[in-house]
Amino acid sequence: MILRIDRLPIELPAPKKQDPASAASVQELLGGRFGEMSTLMNYTYQSMNFRGRTGVRPYYSLIANIAAEEYGHIEVVAATINSLLNGPPAGGAPPAPADPLAAPLADGQDGTGLRHHFIGTGMGAFCGDSGGLPWNGTYVFSSGNLILDLLHNFFLENGARTNKLRVYEMTKDPCARQMLGYLFVRGGVHALAYAKALEQLTGVKMSDMLPIPKIENKMFPEAQPFITEGSHRRLYRFSPDDYKEAGFVWQGTHPDDGLPLEFVDGPPEGGKMADLDGISEAFAPEYSAGEIFEMAQKLYQKAKS
Repeated sequence: MILRIDRLPIELPAPKKQDPASAASVQELLGGRFGEMSTLMNYTYQSMNFRGRTGVRPYYSLIANIAAEEYGHIEVVAATINSLLNGPPAGGAPPAPADPLAAPLADGQDGTGLRHHFIGTGMGAFCGDSGGLPWNGTYVFSSGNLILDLLHNFFLENGARTNKLRVYEMTKDPCARQMLGYLFVRGGVHALAYAKALEQLTGVKMSDMLPIPKIENKMFPEAQPFITEGSHRRLYRFSPDDYKEAGFVWQGTHPDDGLPLEFVDGPPEGGKMADLDGISEAFAPEYSAGEIFEMAQKLYQKAKS
């Protein structure tokens, strides 16, 4: 079971304007072959299918624990997409309904964004890639062989990093780049964790290949604050009582700065969820949302009394 917490791994800056083009590019990092849906489901199925977990529990705990963090990565990438499609927060009451006869969604046809965002999801993220294709289960690799699965996970993390670097080079939006800076660091933790597991099991020093591509996280201004606070050295434990054995793998020092690795009980403090405005022309949550908001406020007041 996954314990869900109503906050993001980090707080994201609000975009200054709608940016459908950036939203379309970031969509690849959610539902593409190397997106966060793939990391979540690969590690989840490997942990569910794990055999002999009592005898080699540190490696089971490592995969299961990282799977739980990946759920939060899905949320932060989706929140970025939603923020890019939302534009600046209006604050207060939702904006007045747009005139549906005036083609208020005409920007969805200009080719700079992803039409599925305008048509299929009401200006929201979806479980698919930057071309509008749905994520699918053929992206999941769960062979039953521990070393092969760990090797695949190492490859998956580095494939994901490559795509994130390319998306970084495609957008200058501060919200997108903040998310990317964080995931550069956290993805680096996961790649190093799988490298350490393989080193323990095979003697092959996989960490010597990192980073892939050969460009350091510290080069990116948005990653630097997370490095400074030590996030690159921390493996968080996403469970009240379980997966403590993952700390047996996450030992030693970080290859970048030689400082000791930390196994932290509990998730990171995180940041607030984005409060997205209603978009009347997309009927999200409704063309005229006043009655819905009024009913919600009545329920809220009733619960407080």
